[in-house]
Amino acid sequence: MVRVAKGLTLVVGLGLSGRAICRHLSRLKVPYMVADTRAEPPGLDDFKAAHPDVEVHCGPLTSLDLRDVEEVVVSPGLDPRMPGLIELADQLNPHTGEPMVVGEIALFVRAANAPIAAITGSNAKSTVTSLLGEMAAAAGVNAAVGGNLGTPALDLLASHPDAALYILELSSFQLEMTPHLNASCAAFLNLSEDHLDRHGDMHGYRTAKQRIFMGAKHAVVNADDPNTWPEYPVDQVTYFTQAASKGSEWGLALHHEKLTLMQGFTPWLAIDELKMAGQHNYLNALAALAMGQVLGFAAEPMCSALREFKGLVHRSEVIAEINGVTWVNDTKGTNVGATLAAINGIGATLEGRLILLAGGIGKGADFTPLAKPLTACARHVLLFGRDAPLLAEALHGHVTTQQVDDLTQAMQAAFELAQPGDCVLLSPACASLDQFANYPARGEAFRRWVLDKASTTAEEAP
Repeated sequence: MVRVAKGLTLVVGLGLSGRAICRHLSRLKVPYMVADTRAEPPGLDDFKAAHPDVEVHCGPLTSLDLRDVEEVVVSPGLDPRMPGLIELADQLNPHTGEPMVVGEIALFVRAANAPIAAITGSNAKSTVTSLLGEMAAAAGVNAAVGGNLGTPALDLLASHPDAALYILELSSFQLEMTPHLNASCAAFLNLSEDHLDRHGDMHGYRTAKQRIFMGAKHAVVNADDPNTWPEYPVDQVTYFTQAASKGSEWGLALHHEKLTLMQGFTPWLAIDELKMAGQHNYLNALAALAMGQVLGFAAEPMCSALREFKGLVHRSEVIAEINGVTWVNDTKGTNVGATLAAINGIGATLEGRLILLAGGIGKGADFTPLAKPLTACARHVLLFGRDAPLLAEALHGHVTTQQVDDLTQAMQAAFELAQPGDCVLLSPACASLDQFANYPARGEAFRRWVLDKASTTAEEAP
């Protein structure tokens, strides 16, 4: 057994976040060593070249003697109760008063010298984080944006040392290892089944998400989803909702016969001025407006940013229209809740019907909630990947389904089935790792095929 030297911090995991943790500790001149459970983690030689004086242990953590370790900082993709760490999971660090096992965001909170705006949720957190960042830029606020999205939070401390605000997307994995976030404004957008293989059940998943409110001054929550309401003391709470709002709350209502983003009875922006489509994106806009107002952004710059924001790549992204059929890439719909949002948001706007492409690794999810909305708006559902049979079973008797081998076959079948006014939607409700390197790779495969088909179809037109 290898004994970790007294006073060393142990960094567990050599992925993107793990390397950011290492860079941060190096900047602070904190002595540390690294452990990775893989025998040969990718990029190991490059890491050793960049950090020649840092000891690296590869293999089971159970072969490490951690009795003298100063602190353990675990990358968010790894379970803090894995073998080798579980004995420390409930211990407190005598120097910090925090748990002995923490994550990257705990280090960020200790070092940050500017307020934090934090966003979590099963879905849409990347969209709201990016949109809030655009609003900050339009309002002249020097904000640094990252976390689970884009730049790791700890790298923001180095790249934006003079930031007046940090805007962070945070996952349940990051939050469960953060003792206290102390955000100036924390938003919990929605909750649907996801990551149950890590958290055990919905209670464990929600408990992790709720940690975003620990020490928060202001909460922004979804009035239509009680799971998002804070369980920790918060000075002020602001709500957004699909329904018409009242008082100072944010919602949707008709104003001069146009569906409009409203705060109470005050109109902010008609939805026909937005470049984002779908009911779910209108809620994202309301959440960002609510946060921006809490943070002191001026109204007109926020509205200006909203008018220009097209949404994110791979999230309800319109790729092309072919023969009157719209093709939409929502590959980031990796869980049932995300796919439900896309179906409900897009399906209600169609002249025709929806053709859904779904499948992959379901992560133990219950697919039956998809049946009812698909019954209302779908022409056909094309299923591919490992858990296609589970999806087919959940949808049986509600909508016509067809199982194919892969995404390419699904797209070809959709092209043959679609009619003018229809939408072909890739929103898999599953992870991609059975057939793709990651969800962006799946989305890029969809994009290339659709653009190639659009080009070929245009050339063949009389």
